[in-house]
Amino acid sequence: MFSPANFLIATQWAALGTLALAVLAVLAFIFKWGIRFRLVGATGFAAVLTVGLLGLSFEPFTRTAVPGAMPYATVYDSGASQIVITVPNTMDPETLDATLHQAASNLFKPYRLGLPGQVATIRARTLAHEPGGISRLLYLGQIQPTPKGSEDAFQVQINRDSWPIPS
Repeated sequence: MFSPANFLIATQWAALGTLALAVLAVLAFIFKWGIRFRLVGATGFAAVLTVGLLGLSFEPFTRTAVPGAMPYATVYDSGASQIVITVPNTMDPETLDATLHQAASNLFKPYRLGLPGQVATIRARTLAHEPGGISRLLYLGQIQPTPKGSEDAFQVQINRDSWPIPS
């Protein structure tokens, strides 16, 4: 996967190509070439591609790896304040804490929509298999960003009474 630095280099090359097309389009208008309007269109298209590459260089693909975290899958994301991830039912509370921190750093982004006053929340759940073939959802914990001015970035709540998880 390309890194933001690679996209920034591609943006620089695309900007040079756009600039060259713009100079060529100006020359086409000065000398009244027949393809002058096509060159204007090609220059505009190249400018749009350059801006798109610039947008990709602002780290939309970076993922944070927290030591001790386990893989998770996002099962619900409202795009605003509610996110639910699923984790393996073999997880212990310390690993869940690391996994919640990893999910928070990957999913809490400034572009999240939401109404004023809503606090984004990531909830972790797993499937608990009980005797008799019954499975139920078990919410293990949640993480929320703390208000500005706090020393911790996130507030974690872990339901310690959920362990051991029936499997």
